[in-house]
Amino acid sequence: MARRAANNPRQIRSKTCGCAPCKETYPEEKYGARKSRRDCLGSWQARYRDPDGKQCGPTFPSQKEALAHLDKVRTQVREGTYQDPKRGSITVNEWWDIWWPTVTVKSVTTRNRKLSAWTVHVQPKWGKRKLNSITWIQVQDWISNEVKGHATQKKVLELLRHMMVAALRDRRITVNPTLDIEVTSAPAKHPDDMIPPTAAQCELIRQHLTDYYHPLVVFAEETGMRWGEYTGLRACNVDLGSATVKVKEVLIDDRGRIRRKPAPKSRAGFRTVPLTPRAVEAVEIMMATWDPAATESPIGDGEDLHEEELVFRGPRGGALTRPNFRRHWIPAIQASGLAREVINTETKRKEIWPRVHDLRHTFATRLKDAGVPEKDVQVIMGHERGGRVTWLYQHAGAELVEEVRSALVSGRHLRAVS
Repeated sequence: MARRAANNPRQIRSKTCGCAPCKETYPEEKYGARKSRRDCLGSWQARYRDPDGKQCGPTFPSQKEALAHLDKVRTQVREGTYQDPKRGSITVNEWWDIWWPTVTVKSVTTRNRKLSAWTVHVQPKWGKRKLNSITWIQVQDWISNEVKGHATQKKVLELLRHMMVAALRDRRITVNPTLDIEVTSAPAKHPDDMIPPTAAQCELIRQHLTDYYHPLVVFAEETGMRWGEYTGLRACNVDLGSATVKVKEVLIDDRGRIRRKPAPKSRAGFRTVPLTPRAVEAVEIMMATWDPAATESPIGDGEDLHEEELVFRGPRGGALTRPNFRRHWIPAIQASGLAREVINTETKRKEIWPRVHDLRHTFATRLKDAGVPEKDVQVIMGHERGGRVTWLYQHAGAELVEEVRSALVSGRHLRAVS
C-alpha cells in the first residue's frame, strides 16, 4: 500500500501573509511589503482522489477542519458512499437533459403528460436552480400555493419526484426534497353530480343528436367501452356470428393528432365484449354505410390509421375525434334540457354534464342493477381492480333512497347486496 502523503493537508500560500514561505512564493518586490510574522495565514487544502481517480482539493480556514474533512472523505471513498458535491451543483435543466433520455415511457399519452408537466410547471420554477439547492419546504410551498388542482399537483409532483429519485440514485444529491410532500385533497362531489344519465335520458339525447351518430351512441351505451376503444374498433375484431367484439387496440389523441396504440389502457383492457341486439344493429348500420375492410393491418409507429378498416368513422370517412363529436353532443344535451354546468372548485374550469364517457357509467350501473357479480363487471369493463368498478362507475340513484325510506317506514328488512 502506498504511503500517505505527509503534506496533506497542505497550507496554501497567501499574497497577504508575511511569513517567510509566503514572501518567498510572493516576493515583496512584486506584491508589496508585508509585516513579517512567524505563523502563516493561508488556508488549508485537503487533497484526495475521488472514485474516478480525479484529484479534488477543497480548502478550509484551519488545519483541524481540513484534517476532519479529509478523514471523512477517505472513509466515504473506502465504503463506496462518497458523493462529489460538484455533481449535484448542475441545474435542474441540465439534469433533465441527462435524465429524460433514460426514461422508458411506453404510452404516448403518458409521455405527453410528463412533457406537459415539465414544460408548464417544473421547468419555469426549478429549471435554473441547482439540483442540490432545492429544499423540502420550498417544494411544499410550491405545491401548496402555486400549483392549482389536486390532479395537477399529483402529476407534477410525480414527475419531480422521479427526477429527484434518479438524482439520489446517481449520487448527485444526499436527500430527496420531494419525500412526504402533501397535496390538496380531491374536491368532494355530491352524489347528484355523479349519477349517470338513465336509459330514458340517453334516448332523449339521441332524439336531438344528428342521425349519423345514433349507432355510435347506442354502441357506447350497450358495451360500456371507452371512447378510444370503440372509435378504434376494426372489422377484423368484430364477430357478428357470436355477437362479440375483441378489444385489441385503441385510438389516442397525441397533441391533436390521432394515433393507433397497440394496447388498451391496461392489461385488463384486452378483453372480449358481448354485444346486445341493439349493439349488433348499430355495428351492422355502420358496416353497411362504410363496408370496412376485414384486413388486420400492422400498427407500426401508429401513424398509419388504415381508416378503411374502422367500423365507426366520421361523416367523411375519417377517424372520429372528440372535439368534432362534441360539436354535436353539446347541442344535443342542451336541446334535451339535460345539460348542467359544473364549476370545478379547484381549477375553476367549467364542466358540462353529461359527458360521452358517462355512458360507460350508465352501462356499469345497468350491470349492477341486473345483479351481475362485481368480478364479472370488472372483466367486461376492462379494469384490473374490482373496487374501482364499485366506487367509480356504479352509482346509487333515487331508487336506493326510496328503498331505504320504505324500510324505515314499514320496518321490512333491506335486501342483502354483495
